[in-house]
Amino acid sequence: MGRDTSSVTYTHAERTRYRITMRENLETFARYLPKAEFAPAGSIGMEMEMNLIDADGRPVRRATDTLAAIGSQDFTTELGAHNLELNLPAFPVKGDNLDRVEQALRARLALAQERAGQIGVRLLPIGILPTLTAEDLRHPHWRNPENRYQALDHAILEARGEDITIQIQGDDETDLVFSSIAPESACTSVQLHLQVTPSNFAPTWNAAQAIAGPQVALSANSPFFLGNAGWAESRIPVFSQAADTRPPEFITQGVRPRVWFGERWINTVFDLWEENVRYFPAILPESRQAAGTSLLTEGAAPRLHELVLHNGTVWRWNRPIYDAGGGGRPNLRVENRVLAAGPTIADQMADAAFFYGLVSRLARQVRPIWSRMPFADAEANFTACAQHGLDAEVRWPGLGRVPVAELLADVLIPLAATGLEMLEVDPGLISHYMSVVRERAISGHNGAAWQRHVVSQLESGGLSRAEALVRMTCLYRDEQHIGEPVHTWSVS
Repeated sequence: MGRDTSSVTYTHAERTRYRITMRENLETFARYLPKAEFAPAGSIGMEMEMNLIDADGRPVRRATDTLAAIGSQDFTTELGAHNLELNLPAFPVKGDNLDRVEQALRARLALAQERAGQIGVRLLPIGILPTLTAEDLRHPHWRNPENRYQALDHAILEARGEDITIQIQGDDETDLVFSSIAPESACTSVQLHLQVTPSNFAPTWNAAQAIAGPQVALSANSPFFLGNAGWAESRIPVFSQAADTRPPEFITQGVRPRVWFGERWINTVFDLWEENVRYFPAILPESRQAAGTSLLTEGAAPRLHELVLHNGTVWRWNRPIYDAGGGGRPNLRVENRVLAAGPTIADQMADAAFFYGLVSRLARQVRPIWSRMPFADAEANFTACAQHGLDAEVRWPGLGRVPVAELLADVLIPLAATGLEMLEVDPGLISHYMSVVRERAISGHNGAAWQRHVVSQLESGGLSRAEALVRMTCLYRDEQHIGEPVHTWSVS
Protein backbone atom coordinates (compact mmCIF):
# COMPACT_ATOMS: atom_id res chain seq x y z
CA MET A 1 0.00 0.00 0.00
CA GLY A 2 3.02 2.29 -0.29
CA ARG A 3 2.12 3.47 -3.79
CA ASP A 4 -1.00 5.05 -5.22
CA THR A 5 -3.31 3.02 -7.43
CA SER A 6 -4.54 3.83 -10.92
CA SER A 7 -8.18 3.13 -10.09
CA VAL A 8 -10.64 2.86 -7.22
CA THR A 9 -12.73 0.03 -8.70
CA TYR A 10 -11.86 -3.06 -10.74
CA THR A 11 -13.70 -5.27 -13.22
CA HIS A 12 -14.29 -9.01 -12.91
CA ALA A 13 -11.84 -9.59 -15.76
CA GLU A 14 -9.15 -7.57 -13.95
CA ARG A 15 -9.71 -9.60 -10.80
CA THR A 16 -9.43 -12.87 -12.71
CA ARG A 17 -6.19 -11.84 -14.41
CA TYR A 18 -4.79 -10.63 -11.10
CA ARG A 19 -5.50 -13.96 -9.39
CA ILE A 20 -3.72 -15.84 -12.19
CA THR A 21 -0.73 -13.50 -12.16
CA MET A 22 -0.47 -13.55 -8.37
CA ARG A 23 -0.27 -17.34 -8.39
CA GLU A 24 2.42 -17.11 -11.07
CA ASN A 25 4.26 -14.65 -8.80
CA LEU A 26 4.10 -17.18 -5.98
CA GLU A 27 5.63 -19.90 -8.16
CA THR A 28 8.34 -17.48 -9.28
CA PHE A 29 9.09 -16.66 -5.64
CA ALA A 30 9.29 -20.37 -4.77
CA ARG A 31 11.86 -20.93 -7.53
CA TYR A 32 13.80 -17.76 -6.74
CA LEU A 33 14.19 -18.17 -2.95
CA PRO A 34 16.65 -21.10 -2.91
CA LYS A 35 19.09 -19.55 -5.38
CA ALA A 36 18.83 -15.83 -4.63
CA GLU A 37 21.59 -13.87 -2.92
CA PHE A 38 19.82 -11.64 -0.41
CA ALA A 39 21.19 -8.65 1.46
CA PRO A 40 22.75 -9.62 4.80
CA ALA A 41 20.86 -9.48 8.09
CA GLY A 42 21.12 -6.77 10.70
CA SER A 43 19.70 -3.57 9.21
CA ILE A 44 16.78 -1.95 11.01
CA GLY A 45 14.18 0.58 9.98
CA MET A 46 11.23 2.45 11.47
CA GLU A 47 7.95 4.01 10.37
CA MET A 48 6.01 6.24 12.74
CA GLU A 49 2.40 7.32 12.24
CA MET A 50 1.00 10.39 13.97
CA ASN A 51 -2.01 12.63 14.37
CA LEU A 52 -2.46 16.27 13.40
CA ILE A 53 -3.94 18.45 16.14
CA ASP A 54 -4.72 22.10 16.83
CA ALA A 55 -3.72 24.17 19.87
CA ASP A 56 -6.52 22.58 21.92
CA GLY A 57 -5.46 19.01 21.13
CA ARG A 58 -8.32 18.33 18.72
CA PRO A 59 -7.82 16.66 15.32
CA VAL A 60 -7.41 18.76 12.18
CA ARG A 61 -7.87 17.38 8.66
CA ARG A 62 -4.89 19.13 7.08
CA ALA A 63 -2.51 16.39 5.97
CA THR A 64 -1.94 17.88 2.50
CA ASP A 65 -1.26 21.36 3.88
CA THR A 66 1.03 19.98 6.56
CA LEU A 67 3.03 17.90 4.10
CA ALA A 68 3.55 20.97 1.95
CA ALA A 69 4.65 22.99 4.99
CA ILE A 70 7.09 20.31 6.15
CA GLY A 71 8.56 19.88 2.66
CA SER A 72 10.37 16.59 3.38
CA GLN A 73 10.22 13.30 1.51
CA ASP A 74 10.59 11.53 4.88
CA PHE A 75 6.92 12.31 5.55
CA THR A 76 3.96 10.93 3.64
CA THR A 77 0.21 10.67 3.89
CA GLU A 78 -1.68 7.95 5.70
CA LEU A 79 -5.30 6.88 5.42
CA GLY A 80 -6.88 9.70 7.44
CA ALA A 81 -6.77 13.39 6.59
CA HIS A 82 -5.65 13.94 10.21
CA ASN A 83 -2.69 11.49 9.84
CA LEU A 84 0.90 11.60 8.58
CA GLU A 85 3.69 9.01 8.55
CA LEU A 86 7.43 9.49 9.05
CA ASN A 87 9.78 6.98 7.40
CA LEU A 88 13.40 6.54 8.42
CA PRO A 89 15.97 4.93 6.12
CA ALA A 90 17.52 1.62 7.14
CA PHE A 91 20.47 1.60 9.56
CA PRO A 92 22.75 -1.21 10.76
CA VAL A 93 21.93 -2.07 14.36
CA LYS A 94 25.39 -2.61 15.85
CA GLY A 95 27.57 -0.07 17.61
CA ASP A 96 25.93 3.26 18.37
CA ASN A 97 23.45 3.14 15.51
CA LEU A 98 20.39 2.91 17.76
CA ASP A 99 21.40 6.29 19.12
CA ARG A 100 21.88 7.54 15.55
CA VAL A 101 18.35 6.41 14.72
CA GLU A 102 17.06 8.21 17.81
CA GLN A 103 18.84 11.43 16.93
CA ALA A 104 17.64 11.24 13.32
CA LEU A 105 14.08 10.70 14.54
CA ARG A 106 14.33 13.63 16.94
CA ALA A 107 15.78 15.95 14.31
CA ARG A 108 13.19 15.11 11.67
CA LEU A 109 10.28 15.39 14.06
CA ALA A 110 11.52 18.66 15.57
CA LEU A 111 11.91 20.26 12.14
CA ALA A 112 8.48 19.00 11.08
CA GLN A 113 6.93 20.36 14.30
CA GLU A 114 8.48 23.75 13.67
CA ARG A 115 7.26 23.97 10.09
CA ALA A 116 3.80 22.55 10.82
CA GLY A 117 3.49 25.04 13.67
CA GLN A 118 3.75 27.87 11.16
CA ILE A 119 0.32 26.86 9.80
CA GLY A 120 -1.17 26.16 13.24
CA VAL A 121 -0.76 22.37 13.23
CA ARG A 122 1.06 20.12 15.68
CA LEU A 123 2.13 16.49 15.23
CA LEU A 124 1.15 14.10 18.02
CA PRO A 125 2.31 10.45 18.06
CA ILE A 126 -0.19 8.52 20.20
CA GLY A 127 -1.92 5.16 19.70
CA ILE A 128 -5.42 6.65 19.37
CA LEU A 129 -6.02 10.40 19.62
CA PRO A 130 -8.24 10.75 22.75
CA THR A 131 -10.07 13.82 21.42
CA LEU A 132 -11.17 12.10 18.21
CA THR A 133 -14.96 11.84 17.96
CA ALA A 134 -17.43 9.76 15.98
CA GLU A 135 -18.35 12.94 14.12
CA ASP A 136 -14.71 13.32 13.02
CA LEU A 137 -14.77 9.81 11.56
CA ARG A 138 -18.10 10.43 9.83
CA HIS A 139 -16.98 13.73 8.30
CA PRO A 140 -17.25 13.68 4.47
CA HIS A 141 -13.55 14.60 4.17
CA TRP A 142 -12.14 12.22 6.79
CA ARG A 143 -9.96 10.42 4.21
CA ASN A 144 -6.90 11.60 2.30
CA PRO A 145 -7.75 11.98 -1.41
CA GLU A 146 -5.32 9.50 -3.02
CA ASN A 147 -6.81 6.72 -5.11
CA ARG A 148 -5.26 4.00 -2.93
CA TYR A 149 -7.23 5.08 0.15
CA GLN A 150 -10.51 5.43 -1.72
CA ALA A 151 -9.89 2.06 -3.39
CA LEU A 152 -9.16 0.40 -0.05
CA ASP A 153 -12.28 1.88 1.54
CA HIS A 154 -14.42 0.76 -1.39
CA ALA A 155 -12.86 -2.72 -1.55
CA ILE A 156 -13.29 -3.56 2.14
CA LEU A 157 -16.90 -2.41 2.22
CA GLU A 158 -17.67 -4.21 -1.05
CA ALA A 159 -16.15 -7.47 0.24
CA ARG A 160 -17.98 -7.11 3.55
CA GLY A 161 -21.27 -6.19 1.92
CA GLU A 162 -22.43 -3.98 4.79
CA ASP A 163 -21.41 -1.23 7.19
CA ILE A 164 -18.64 -1.70 9.75
CA THR A 165 -19.41 -2.24 13.43
CA ILE A 166 -16.85 -1.42 16.12
CA GLN A 167 -17.55 -3.20 19.41
CA ILE A 168 -15.24 -2.98 22.43
CA GLN A 169 -16.04 -4.12 25.94
CA GLY A 170 -13.80 -2.35 28.44
CA ASP A 171 -14.56 -0.07 31.37
CA ASP A 172 -17.10 1.45 28.97
CA GLU A 173 -18.93 -0.33 26.16
CA THR A 174 -18.46 0.83 22.57
CA ASP A 175 -20.94 -0.29 19.92
CA LEU A 176 -20.89 1.99 16.85
CA VAL A 177 -21.61 1.57 13.14
CA PHE A 178 -19.69 3.33 10.36
CA SER A 179 -20.30 3.44 6.62
CA SER A 180 -16.55 3.58 5.86
CA ILE A 181 -13.26 2.25 7.19
CA ALA A 182 -12.63 5.59 8.90
CA PRO A 183 -12.06 3.95 12.34
CA GLU A 184 -8.88 2.46 10.88
CA SER A 185 -7.50 6.01 10.61
CA ALA A 186 -7.84 6.36 14.39
CA CYS A 187 -5.08 3.76 14.85
CA THR A 188 -1.54 5.14 14.68
CA SER A 189 1.44 2.91 15.30
CA VAL A 190 5.18 2.45 14.98
CA GLN A 191 6.36 -0.25 12.59
CA LEU A 192 9.78 -1.79 13.20
CA HIS A 193 11.68 -3.49 10.37
CA LEU A 194 14.38 -6.10 10.94
CA GLN A 195 16.28 -7.37 7.91
CA VAL A 196 16.99 -11.10 7.99
CA THR A 197 18.30 -13.83 5.73
CA PRO A 198 15.91 -16.44 4.27
CA SER A 199 17.26 -19.14 6.61
CA ASN A 200 16.71 -16.99 9.68
CA PHE A 201 13.33 -15.56 8.71
CA ALA A 202 11.17 -18.31 10.25
CA PRO A 203 12.96 -18.30 13.66
CA THR A 204 12.76 -14.51 13.78
CA TRP A 205 9.07 -14.37 12.83
CA ASN A 206 8.22 -17.13 15.31
CA ALA A 207 10.08 -15.28 18.05
CA ALA A 208 8.25 -12.05 17.20
CA GLN A 209 4.92 -13.85 17.45
CA ALA A 210 5.84 -15.40 20.80
CA ILE A 211 6.65 -12.02 22.38
CA ALA A 212 3.82 -10.01 20.77
CA GLY A 213 1.74 -10.13 23.96
CA PRO A 214 4.42 -8.87 26.37
CA GLN A 215 5.51 -6.35 23.72
CA VAL A 216 2.04 -4.78 23.45
CA ALA A 217 1.60 -4.80 27.25
CA LEU A 218 4.84 -2.88 27.65
CA SER A 219 3.95 -0.25 25.03
CA ALA A 220 0.15 0.09 25.33
CA ASN A 221 -0.87 3.69 24.60
CA SER A 222 -4.48 3.79 23.37
CA PRO A 223 -6.94 3.27 26.25
CA PHE A 224 -9.62 5.63 24.86
CA PHE A 225 -11.62 5.38 21.65
CA LEU A 226 -14.20 8.04 20.78
CA GLY A 227 -14.56 9.06 24.42
CA ASN A 228 -14.90 5.54 25.82
CA ALA A 229 -12.43 3.72 28.06
CA GLY A 230 -11.76 0.43 26.30
CA TRP A 231 -8.74 -1.86 26.26
CA ALA A 232 -5.25 -0.77 27.32
CA GLU A 233 -4.41 -1.00 23.62
CA SER A 234 -7.78 -0.30 21.98
CA ARG A 235 -5.95 0.17 18.68
CA ILE A 236 -5.83 -3.62 18.38
CA PRO A 237 -9.62 -4.31 18.32
CA VAL A 238 -10.42 -1.09 16.43
CA PHE A 239 -8.00 -1.87 13.60
CA SER A 240 -9.04 -5.53 13.53
CA GLN A 241 -12.71 -4.64 13.08
CA ALA A 242 -12.27 -1.62 10.81
CA ALA A 243 -10.36 -3.65 8.20
CA ASP A 244 -12.45 -6.82 8.53
CA THR A 245 -13.84 -7.92 5.17
CA ARG A 246 -16.05 -10.61 6.75
CA PRO A 247 -19.76 -10.23 7.46
CA PRO A 248 -20.86 -11.93 10.72
CA GLU A 249 -21.81 -15.14 8.93
CA PHE A 250 -18.25 -15.57 7.60
CA ILE A 251 -16.88 -15.00 11.10
CA THR A 252 -19.18 -17.77 12.39
CA GLN A 253 -17.93 -20.07 9.62
CA GLY A 254 -14.33 -19.53 10.73
CA VAL A 255 -13.18 -17.52 7.69
CA ARG A 256 -9.79 -16.01 8.50
CA PRO A 257 -9.62 -12.26 9.20
CA ARG A 258 -7.38 -9.98 7.14
CA VAL A 259 -6.05 -8.41 10.34
CA TRP A 260 -4.50 -11.62 11.49
CA PHE A 261 -2.32 -12.94 14.27
CA GLY A 262 -1.87 -16.18 12.35
CA GLU A 263 -2.61 -19.76 13.35
CA ARG A 264 0.70 -21.66 13.46
CA TRP A 265 4.45 -21.44 13.75
CA ILE A 266 6.18 -21.43 10.37
CA ASN A 267 9.11 -23.34 8.88
CA THR A 268 10.09 -20.98 6.04
CA VAL A 269 9.26 -17.46 4.86
CA PHE A 270 7.40 -19.03 1.93
CA ASP A 271 4.75 -20.36 4.34
CA LEU A 272 3.37 -16.87 4.94
CA TRP A 273 3.25 -15.86 1.28
CA GLU A 274 1.54 -19.13 0.40
CA GLU A 275 -1.05 -18.56 3.15
CA ASN A 276 -1.74 -15.07 1.79
CA VAL A 277 -2.55 -16.44 -1.66
CA ARG A 278 -4.40 -19.51 -0.43
CA TYR A 279 -6.67 -17.84 2.13
CA PHE A 280 -7.28 -14.25 1.02
CA PRO A 281 -8.88 -12.97 -2.19
CA ALA A 282 -7.32 -9.84 -3.64
CA ILE A 283 -9.09 -6.65 -2.67
CA LEU A 284 -6.88 -4.29 -4.73
CA PRO A 285 -6.22 -6.19 -8.00
CA GLU A 286 -3.92 -3.50 -9.43
CA SER A 287 -1.88 -5.17 -12.18
CA ARG A 288 1.78 -4.49 -12.79
CA GLN A 289 0.95 -2.83 -16.10
CA ALA A 290 -1.64 -0.53 -14.51
CA ALA A 291 0.83 0.41 -11.78
CA GLY A 292 3.53 1.15 -14.35
CA THR A 293 6.19 -1.13 -12.87
CA SER A 294 8.64 -3.33 -14.73
CA LEU A 295 8.85 -7.10 -14.43
CA LEU A 296 12.43 -7.15 -13.16
CA THR A 297 14.73 -4.79 -11.31
CA GLU A 298 18.12 -3.93 -12.76
CA GLY A 299 19.67 -6.70 -10.69
CA ALA A 300 17.16 -9.21 -12.09
CA ALA A 301 15.39 -9.82 -8.79
CA PRO A 302 11.69 -10.31 -9.62
CA ARG A 303 9.47 -7.49 -8.42
CA LEU A 304 6.51 -9.82 -7.84
CA HIS A 305 4.24 -6.77 -8.02
CA GLU A 306 0.92 -8.54 -7.58
CA LEU A 307 2.15 -10.75 -4.74
CA VAL A 308 3.76 -7.85 -2.88
CA LEU A 309 0.71 -5.59 -3.25
CA HIS A 310 -1.53 -8.39 -2.00
CA ASN A 311 0.74 -8.86 1.02
CA GLY A 312 0.13 -5.20 1.87
CA THR A 313 -3.59 -5.91 2.25
CA VAL A 314 -3.17 -8.80 4.69
CA TRP A 315 -2.49 -7.03 7.97
CA ARG A 316 -0.50 -9.51 10.04
CA TRP A 317 0.80 -8.14 13.32
CA ASN A 318 4.20 -9.45 12.19
CA ARG A 319 4.27 -9.17 8.42
CA PRO A 320 6.78 -10.61 5.91
CA ILE A 321 8.37 -8.05 3.59
CA TYR A 322 10.13 -8.85 0.32
CA ASP A 323 11.88 -5.94 -1.40
CA ALA A 324 13.44 -6.54 -4.81
CA GLY A 325 15.80 -3.60 -4.29
CA GLY A 326 16.72 -0.87 -6.72
CA GLY A 327 19.43 -2.63 -8.66
CA GLY A 328 21.20 -4.06 -5.60
CA ARG A 329 20.48 -7.26 -3.76
CA PRO A 330 16.89 -8.00 -2.64
CA ASN A 331 16.11 -8.15 1.04
CA LEU A 332 13.70 -9.89 3.41
CA ARG A 333 12.34 -8.19 6.51
CA VAL A 334 10.07 -8.90 9.44
CA GLU A 335 7.78 -5.89 9.89
CA ASN A 336 6.61 -5.68 13.49
CA ARG A 337 3.30 -3.83 13.75
CA VAL A 338 2.14 -4.22 17.36
CA LEU A 339 3.53 -0.98 18.86
CA ALA A 340 1.39 2.08 19.43
CA ALA A 341 2.89 5.44 18.46
CA GLY A 342 4.34 7.45 21.36
CA PRO A 343 4.49 8.42 24.13
CA THR A 344 8.00 9.83 23.45
CA ILE A 345 10.88 9.14 21.14
CA ALA A 346 12.80 7.90 24.19
CA ASP A 347 10.07 5.32 24.84
CA GLN A 348 9.82 4.30 21.19
CA MET A 349 13.56 3.72 20.88
CA ALA A 350 13.61 1.69 24.10
CA ASP A 351 10.70 -0.40 22.75
CA ALA A 352 12.59 -0.87 19.48
CA ALA A 353 15.78 -1.95 21.27
CA PHE A 354 13.74 -4.40 23.36
CA PHE A 355 12.20 -5.92 20.23
CA TYR A 356 15.42 -6.16 18.22
CA GLY A 357 17.36 -7.63 21.12
CA LEU A 358 14.73 -10.10 22.27
CA VAL A 359 13.81 -11.58 18.89
CA SER A 360 17.49 -11.90 18.01
CA ARG A 361 18.18 -13.75 21.24
CA LEU A 362 15.14 -16.04 21.02
CA ALA A 363 15.78 -16.84 17.35
CA ARG A 364 19.16 -18.28 18.32
CA GLN A 365 18.06 -20.48 21.22
CA VAL A 366 19.10 -24.12 21.00
CA ARG A 367 15.63 -25.13 22.15
CA PRO A 368 13.46 -22.38 20.67
CA ILE A 369 10.53 -20.92 22.54
CA TRP A 370 8.05 -21.98 19.85
CA SER A 371 8.97 -25.64 20.32
CA ARG A 372 7.73 -25.35 23.92
CA MET A 373 4.85 -22.92 23.55
CA PRO A 374 1.51 -23.70 21.89
CA PHE A 375 0.70 -21.13 19.21
CA ALA A 376 -2.72 -20.68 20.85
CA ASP A 377 -0.95 -19.46 24.01
CA ALA A 378 0.92 -16.80 22.02
CA GLU A 379 -2.36 -15.55 20.55
CA ALA A 380 -4.16 -15.64 23.91
CA ASN A 381 -1.27 -13.70 25.50
CA PHE A 382 -1.55 -11.09 22.73
CA THR A 383 -5.26 -10.56 23.38
CA ALA A 384 -4.89 -10.48 27.17
CA CYS A 385 -2.07 -7.93 27.00
CA ALA A 386 -3.99 -5.73 24.57
CA GLN A 387 -6.92 -5.79 26.98
CA HIS A 388 -5.10 -5.30 30.29
CA GLY A 389 -1.64 -3.92 29.46
CA LEU A 390 0.90 -4.37 32.22
CA ASP A 391 -1.84 -5.73 34.51
CA ALA A 392 -2.28 -8.81 32.28
CA GLU A 393 -1.34 -12.38 33.11
CA VAL A 394 0.18 -14.61 30.43
CA ARG A 395 1.25 -18.21 29.99
CA TRP A 396 4.98 -18.81 29.46
CA PRO A 397 6.93 -22.08 29.09
CA GLY A 398 8.49 -23.19 32.35
CA LEU A 399 6.62 -20.57 34.38
CA GLY A 400 2.96 -21.37 33.75
CA ARG A 401 0.65 -18.45 34.40
CA VAL A 402 2.60 -15.32 35.38
CA PRO A 403 2.01 -11.54 35.59
CA VAL A 404 3.36 -10.05 32.37
CA ALA A 405 5.15 -7.25 34.24
CA GLU A 406 7.06 -9.89 36.24
CA LEU A 407 7.88 -11.86 33.08
CA LEU A 408 9.20 -8.73 31.42
CA ALA A 409 11.33 -7.53 34.32
CA ASP A 410 12.78 -10.92 35.37
CA VAL A 411 13.05 -12.83 32.08
CA LEU A 412 12.45 -10.98 28.82
CA ILE A 413 14.28 -7.71 29.38
CA PRO A 414 17.48 -9.51 30.51
CA LEU A 415 17.18 -11.75 27.41
CA ALA A 416 16.76 -8.66 25.25
CA ALA A 417 19.93 -7.17 26.75
CA THR A 418 21.79 -10.37 25.88
CA GLY A 419 20.42 -10.23 22.35
CA LEU A 420 21.64 -6.66 21.92
CA GLU A 421 25.08 -7.78 23.08
CA MET A 422 24.99 -10.49 20.39
CA LEU A 423 24.12 -7.77 17.86
CA GLU A 424 27.21 -5.83 19.04
CA VAL A 425 25.24 -2.84 20.25
CA ASP A 426 27.18 -0.34 22.38
CA PRO A 427 27.03 -1.49 26.05
CA GLY A 428 26.09 1.98 27.27
CA LEU A 429 23.10 2.07 24.94
CA ILE A 430 22.00 -1.40 26.03
CA SER A 431 22.02 -0.29 29.66
CA HIS A 432 20.18 2.94 28.85
CA TYR A 433 17.38 1.47 26.73
CA MET A 434 16.82 -1.57 28.91
CA SER A 435 16.59 0.62 32.02
CA VAL A 436 13.75 2.57 30.36
CA VAL A 437 11.65 -0.53 29.65
CA ARG A 438 12.54 -2.14 32.98
CA GLU A 439 11.38 0.89 34.95
CA ARG A 440 8.18 0.99 32.93
CA ALA A 441 7.49 -2.70 33.60
CA ILE A 442 8.25 -2.43 37.32
CA SER A 443 6.17 0.71 37.83
CA GLY A 444 3.28 -0.43 35.59
CA HIS A 445 3.36 3.11 34.23
CA ASN A 446 3.05 2.93 30.43
CA GLY A 447 1.22 5.41 28.21
CA ALA A 448 -2.16 3.74 28.64
CA ALA A 449 -1.87 3.72 32.43
CA TRP A 450 -0.82 7.39 32.49
CA GLN A 451 -3.75 8.44 30.30
CA ARG A 452 -6.27 6.58 32.45
CA HIS A 453 -4.85 7.92 35.73
CA VAL A 454 -4.93 11.53 34.52
CA VAL A 455 -8.45 11.31 33.10
CA SER A 456 -9.69 9.70 36.32
CA GLN A 457 -8.19 12.52 38.39
CA LEU A 458 -9.62 15.20 36.12
CA GLU A 459 -13.07 13.62 36.25
CA SER A 460 -12.81 13.42 40.05
CA GLY A 461 -12.10 17.15 39.97
CA GLY A 462 -15.40 17.82 38.25
CA LEU A 463 -14.58 17.74 34.55
CA SER A 464 -16.77 15.84 32.10
CA ARG A 465 -15.20 12.96 30.16
CA ALA A 466 -14.92 15.11 27.02
CA GLU A 467 -13.30 17.99 28.95
CA ALA A 468 -10.96 15.58 30.74
CA LEU A 469 -9.82 14.03 27.47
CA VAL A 470 -9.04 17.45 25.97
CA ARG A 471 -7.10 18.49 29.06
CA MET A 472 -5.26 15.16 29.26
CA THR A 473 -4.30 15.36 25.57
CA CYS A 474 -2.80 18.81 26.10
CA LEU A 475 -0.86 17.56 29.13
CA TYR A 476 0.33 14.56 27.08
CA ARG A 477 1.46 16.93 24.31
CA ASP A 478 3.44 19.02 26.79
CA GLU A 479 5.08 16.00 28.42
CA GLN A 480 5.91 14.60 24.99
CA HIS A 481 7.61 17.87 24.09
CA ILE A 482 9.79 17.64 27.23
CA GLY A 483 10.69 14.14 26.06
CA GLU A 484 11.35 12.22 29.27
CA PRO A 485 10.18 8.55 29.27
CA VAL A 486 6.57 8.01 30.27
CA HIS A 487 7.37 6.16 33.49
CA THR A 488 8.69 9.49 34.86
CA TRP A 489 5.53 11.48 34.02
CA SER A 490 3.50 12.80 36.94
CA VAL A 491 -0.14 11.73 37.24
CA SER A 492 -0.97 14.55 39.68
